[in-house]
Amino acid sequence: MKIGLRILLGYFLIVGLAAWFLLNVFMEQVKPGVRSTLEDTLVDTSQLLASLVAPDLKAGTLAQSPVAERMQDYARHGVDVNINGVRKRTLDYRITITDRHGIVLFDSSGRDVGRDYSRWNDVYLTLQGKYGARSTRSRPDDEMSTVMHVAAPIRDGNDVIGVLTVAKPNASVQAFVERSQRKILQRGAVLLLLSLLIGLAFAWWLHHALGKLMHYIGDVEAGRKAALPALGSNEIGTLGRALEAMRTRLEGKEYVEQLMHTLAHELKSPIAAIQASAELLQEDMPPAERRQFLASILEQNARQRQLIDKLLALVRVEKQQRLEHPERIALGPLLAHVAQDAAATLAARGVRLQVRAEEASVAGDALLLRQALGNLLDNAAGFAPSGSCIELTAQRHGSQVEIAVRDRGEGIPAYALERVFERFYSLPRPTAGKSTGLGLPFVREVASLHGGTVEVVNHRDGGACARLWLPVA
Repeated sequence: MKIGLRILLGYFLIVGLAAWFLLNVFMEQVKPGVRSTLEDTLVDTSQLLASLVAPDLKAGTLAQSPVAERMQDYARHGVDVNINGVRKRTLDYRITITDRHGIVLFDSSGRDVGRDYSRWNDVYLTLQGKYGARSTRSRPDDEMSTVMHVAAPIRDGNDVIGVLTVAKPNASVQAFVERSQRKILQRGAVLLLLSLLIGLAFAWWLHHALGKLMHYIGDVEAGRKAALPALGSNEIGTLGRALEAMRTRLEGKEYVEQLMHTLAHELKSPIAAIQASAELLQEDMPPAERRQFLASILEQNARQRQLIDKLLALVRVEKQQRLEHPERIALGPLLAHVAQDAAATLAARGVRLQVRAEEASVAGDALLLRQALGNLLDNAAGFAPSGSCIELTAQRHGSQVEIAVRDRGEGIPAYALERVFERFYSLPRPTAGKSTGLGLPFVREVASLHGGTVEVVNHRDGGACARLWLPVA
């Protein structure tokens, strides 16, 4: 299982458990909270009504008192109000008044006048000077039939002369409980969904960042040019920069060792030739032979200088991981500049150049592309017979541009086709010796920098053909 998915599952598990726990607590606390609020209201109401009826109970005129009449009248009225989306159509208070012995003197419902309530907790505890309250089911098998009773003492000075009880069915507030629970569930579902989206976004970011880093590592492992992607200033970015620094140090050490080994090998021949010619020049010889050996020294010195110059150019492009400031380059003008650069060399070798370029553009470094195409053209001129024609063409194929350089020479031997891009590998040219063997490696590095490829093949109609493929801008 990928690390991003593991983190997402772990995150969602933690958030889910936390959400379930909190929702469970909230759901369980809604009903007790509402009932506690109801009880608090009943306490205030019962105390208020008890103080109002105390004079009439003391005087024995409770049945004819205006307060009792108003309470009796209250029970007959209906109501139709909307309380936060909950419709209320009934007045639910039931008020009972008992004497000091627990006998019911007044019942707003008119059902239990004369009955003995002295054994009910609300009346019993209140007569003893304690807080009296109870919840009783009107139907034993129905939890929703529970009625809450809260009593208050009716006092004559310090004496308790009766008890006033206010009762209210819990079912009257059940709609508010259910509404609150629904809202909690809805908000909880939204919170859980948002948490999931945040987790998905974080997992995507982590997967994307690690994917870019793994792609970079894969390119490095495969030996392809790769620039460290933008990973930010977080721990992944720090890891990427550490890997880049380690890669640079390791590649630099290995590159220098390999470069010094190959350079020493390639310089052995011209140095040996120069040394041999110099030793012979110390002896007496005819002027013609002396001029011949001096020419050999100059030729070998020029070869060393060319080798070092091309090697330095190759080193610069090999160490470059990406183009710093790519620009849009039209192929027509680019090929015209390349043809102009090679005009003198081609004329000296008696070779003609035919240029054809379709309307297309690429993104990159114009100088590097000009040098790379110049190398391909120089290779073609070195193997092209005098009087022949070299073709330099550019054609668009979908999202790619093919720049081809074809000569009319003898082509490349089969054994050499796989090695032409090796550093310092070269074939003898018909009119000159071997080249530095650095031109095609330079072209390959330039192609890689531009996101393209290069290949050298034998053309079916004879000669060799080098094809440089670049993405269209």
